[in-house]
Amino acid sequence: MTNPHPGLPELEYLKPASLAEASKFLADHAGQARPFAGGTDCFVRLRDGVLKLNALVDVKGLDGTQEISFDPSKGLTIGAAVTMNRIAAHPDVIKYYPNLVEAVNSVASYQLRNRATVIGNICNASPAGDTIGTCLVLEGVLNVHGVAGMRQIPLKTFFTGPGKTVLQPGDIVISITLPVPPKGCVGVYKKLGRNIISDLSIVGVTVMGYPSSESQSGYRFKIALASVAPTPFEAVQAEAVLSEKKVTAETIAEAAQVAMDSINPIDDVRGSARYRKYMVRNLTREALTEVWSKLTH
Repeated sequence: MTNPHPGLPELEYLKPASLAEASKFLADHAGQARPFAGGTDCFVRLRDGVLKLNALVDVKGLDGTQEISFDPSKGLTIGAAVTMNRIAAHPDVIKYYPNLVEAVNSVASYQLRNRATVIGNICNASPAGDTIGTCLVLEGVLNVHGVAGMRQIPLKTFFTGPGKTVLQPGDIVISITLPVPPKGCVGVYKKLGRNIISDLSIVGVTVMGYPSSESQSGYRFKIALASVAPTPFEAVQAEAVLSEKKVTAETIAEAAQVAMDSINPIDDVRGSARYRKYMVRNLTREALTEVWSKLTH
């Protein structure tokens, strides 16, 4: 009988002294090496033989990867090696980004979050990534170092498919910058899993709302959906309903229905496509109702 967990293969371990050294090695060993920080995903995949590599590049000592800082004009910057527990405990994150704290704390267990990182969650590019929705609605921008130097990639353009991104050989995501949330912003993350903790989401719904003089309704809502498409995405048609019409229980229900109609999920071991569609509607309505209540009370 084949062992489903054959164990870790022999790997070359590189701890580069500079970003340039790291990018050059990764570019020279494209398809054979990858960067890692927490390793909570890649080590499992290596153990199970799903991921096949010859080398791992440890980025934890590189410039910017351990940074977590808040600037009132630029926003929050989170380095690639900053663990989820560090994020959840940071006073500026708690004060200005409570919805990120909620999303981070929904991931697996406390012990795992001592290793897991938001950048790893993003670069894994799972359709079910718990922290991706919050970073999407906050319009996060990734700071990436490649063989040609630094560049920025808006998170909304980052994903190309399950497990696939726009990153090129030699690219390392150093950090993500989340702009300062709009004044009066309220957010919530709703996750449906097979159990209360430690499970991948069957459906993930992130909602953010805030007053806006540019919307006919006087409010702007942002809605991100996970586990219901090849990549996490923003439900812009559902958002438009709430910007163009007076916000009521009826328009919230309409927006939730539009969100449901915008997805084409798959059947898998965690849930059927039909179940996912209905739960997107229900969780979107629930999240919007909660956010609207907080905005108006």
